[in-house]
Amino acid sequence: MLQPKKKVIIYTDGACSGNPGPGGYGVVLLYNEHRKELSGGYRNTTNNRMELMAVIKGLEALKEPCQVVLYSDSKYIVDAMNNGWAKRWRANGWMRNKKERALNADLWERVLELCEKHDVSFHWVKGHADVEENERCDFLATEALKQPDLPEDVVEEPMGLFKTT
Repeated sequence: MLQPKKKVIIYTDGACSGNPGPGGYGVVLLYNEHRKELSGGYRNTTNNRMELMAVIKGLEALKEPCQVVLYSDSKYIVDAMNNGWAKRWRANGWMRNKKERALNADLWERVLELCEKHDVSFHWVKGHADVEENERCDFLATEALKQPDLPEDVVEEPMGLFKTT
C-alpha cells in the first residue's frame, strides 16, 4: 500500500538590489515540528530570477515526493503556475507568443520538472504585510544579496531550447 505523501509548507522570496543587480533568495520549509531555512545569492541577477530560484531551492531540498503548499509574494510565479502559462511557454518552445521569448526559461524548466515530482499548490501572499514566514524569507534574501563574493548567475539557454522561425 502506498504511503501518503508528506505535507510540507514552503515560503519563498527573492530580492534584488537594483534590477539587475546583486540578488538573493530566502526559503522557509515547514514539516510538522521541523523547520529549515535556506538562502543564497548571485552577483548580477534579477528579482524574478531570485523569486524562481527560491522556489527551486525549496523544492530541491525535499528528499522524497511531497504534497507541498508553496507561498510566494510573486504574482509572476503564482499566476504563471496557476494559470498554466509556464506549461504553455514550454509547449511553445519557450515563446510567450509568436514574437516574444519567455524570460527565465532555464529556471522555469527546473520549476516545472520539480512540480512533476511533487504535488505543489501555489498561493500568493501579500509581501511586506506582516506574514511572519514571508517576512523571514525577505530577511534571508536581503541578507544573502549583501554577502561578499557572490557567484555569477549563469543563464542557461541552449540553442535547442527555443523555436526558430
